[in-house]
Amino acid sequence: MKNNSTFFGPRTALPLFLVLLAGCNSAPVKPSNPTEPSHPQTAVAPVKPQGTPKDSLQQAAAKPSVPLEGDDWQPMFDGKNLTGWRETEFAGRGEVQCESSLMVLNMGDPFTGINWTNDFPKMNFEVALDAMRMGGSDFFCGLTVPVGDSFCSLIVGGWGGSLLGISSLDHNDASENETTRFVNFETGRWYRIRLRVSTRRIEAWIDQDKMVNVDISDKTISLRPGEIELSKPFGIAAWQTTSALRQIKMRRVDAPAGPLKSRP
Repeated sequence: MKNNSTFFGPRTALPLFLVLLAGCNSAPVKPSNPTEPSHPQTAVAPVKPQGTPKDSLQQAAAKPSVPLEGDDWQPMFDGKNLTGWRETEFAGRGEVQCESSLMVLNMGDPFTGINWTNDFPKMNFEVALDAMRMGGSDFFCGLTVPVGDSFCSLIVGGWGGSLLGISSLDHNDASENETTRFVNFETGRWYRIRLRVSTRRIEAWIDQDKMVNVDISDKTISLRPGEIELSKPFGIAAWQTTSALRQIKMRRVDAPAGPLKSRP
C-alpha cells in the first residue's frame, strides 16, 4: 500500500487534518443528470383549450350570407345562445362558442358537436345551414339526421379535407359508396349546405351544386360505428377541425326536389 504522503506530502497546500475536516463538513454533491429538472415538479392543472379569437369571428360574420330559396323555413339558431341545443358529450370535445351571431365548434380530439333538443321529423324534411372551416383539415360539417327509423350523416370535408358523401349506405361509409365526391373545400370560406330527406330519396347541395341524389328505397341506412352515434337524432359535428355555423334552418317537404338522375 502506498503511503499517504504520496498524496498529501509537503507539496500539499493544507495539512491533512484540515483536508479531512473539510471533507466531513461538506455536503455531498449529487451527480449531475441532464434528464432531471433542476426544480422539483409540481402537479399542473390541464389547460382548457381557448376558443376562437373574437376578431376572427367578426371577420367571418362580416361575410354575407345568401338568402335561402323557398318558403316555410324555420330558424333553429337565434345567433345568441344555445337555446334548443346542447353540446354533444364527445370525449375530448372542444369548446362550443356563440358569438358574433355564429356558433363555433372549436377543435376537439377528435370530435366537437351539438345536438338539437326539440322535436324533429323522421322523414320529409330539408335542412340548410352555412358552414365554414376555420382551422384544421378534416370535416367541418358532419350533419346527422333521421331517415325514418334509421340515421345517416352527410360528411362535408372529410378524409383530409375534401371528401363529401353519405355515411352509410349498405354499411359503406362516405368514402366508399355511390355518393362519394371530392371537393376542394377552402378554409375561411362559407358554404351553403342543404340536405333533403324524402321517401326513398336523399338529396344534398353545396351552394347551388347538387352533389347527392340517391334512391334509398332498397338500401340499408346507418351511421358509421363509433362516437358519431352520439349525434342522433339530429346533430352537427366536426372532426379535429374548428367549424363556424350560422343560418341553421329546417322546413318540411313532401317530395324530392328534382328527378333522380345518374351522377355525372
